[in-house]
Formats: sequence, C-alpha cells, structure tokens
Amino acid sequence: MPFTGKELGDKILDEQGLKNVSINKIEKIDHYNPIDKKINISHDKLNKKSITSISVVVHEIGHAIQDRDNYKPLKLRQALIEKTMVFQRIGSFLLIIGLPSIFAITKSPFITFIAALVIMGCLTTNVLIHIITLPVEFDASFKRALPILSKYVPRENMYQCKAVLRAAALTYLAQSIVSIFRLKVIIVSILSILKSVIKR
Repeated sequence: MPFTGKELGDKILDEQGLKNVSINKIEKIDHYNPIDKKINISHDKLNKKSITSISVVVHEIGHAIQDRDNYKPLKLRQALIEKTMVFQRIGSFLLIIGLPSIFAITKSPFITFIAALVIMGCLTTNVLIHIITLPVEFDASFKRALPILSKYVPRENMYQCKAVLRAAALTYLAQSIVSIFRLKVIIVSILSILKSVIKR
C-alpha cells in the first residue's frame, strides 16, 4: 500500500471529523477505548504499509465511528463492562481460591453456596459481554470499515481486506464459543462440589 496504517488512519479520522480521537502504539491487543477516545494499535501493525495494517486500523476506527454515532450495542457493552467490573473481579478471586477452600475456611455450606452463585454470575456476565460484542465487531468490520477501505484500496485487493476484517470479527466469535464451553464446564464442577459440601 502507498501508506501506513497510521497515515491512512489519521486521514480517515480527519475526514470523519473525529478530531478528539487519536491513534497510539501499544504492545498488546488492538482495540478502541471509548472512555479516553484512543485507538490502540500494536507496534507491529501501526507503521507498516500492508493490507493487514490498514484493515485493522480502519476496523478500530469503525468502533470510534460507532461511538460517535451512539451505536447502542457498543454503548450496552461498555455499560455492562463498567457496571460488572467489581463483580467480575470478586468472582474471579473466588474462582481462584476454589469452593473447597472457601468451605474449609468458613465451615458454612450457605457461604459456600453464595460464593458459587457469585462465581457463576461473574462467568455468565463474561459470556453475555462476548455475545453482545459479536454484532459490534461485525458492524465495525463490514458496515463501517469496508466502505471506507473501498475508497483507498484497489478493487483487486479488496478480497484481502475482507479476509482481514472477517478474521477480526470471527476472533470474538471464537472467544464467545470458548467462554460458553468454559461456563458449562465450571458450572458442572461447581454443582458437583456443592453436592459434596451439602452431603457433609
């Protein structure tokens, strides 16, 4: 491509009137943060003149456009994350400790049962966030990013852009499936542990 991901990204942000949004280099996972209005792109993509680089950057700009347009699924996901953050931390902490340890410390089946409910609630919330994320990602890829890319990328290269955008969206589908199976396994384990605790 004749431009890097950041060069094209800055141009698109200007065209879209997103002057309060910036593109930044990070070491971790590419994402858009609607709180501080930052598009964070891994250093291995940001300054490359590749289909992958520009597709990922424009996909994240798609989220910034969603934020500007008050796209409801994005707002719902963000609100759910913010409201359940403490709850998820408590649930994760209890999951690490383990129900047998909680029962051994408290000697109380009731407290152990409450801890189990908190853990299951935490995991259920995570699954719900992943499910809500799916339409957000597909919308960012195909409704927002793809029309923009078609203005800058030669037609013969658009199928490659579509492949990258599809992969970006399907990553979250895979995470959703994994989280559902993980929830099922942990719930079965929790119920089994609770039965053994109640029998005592």
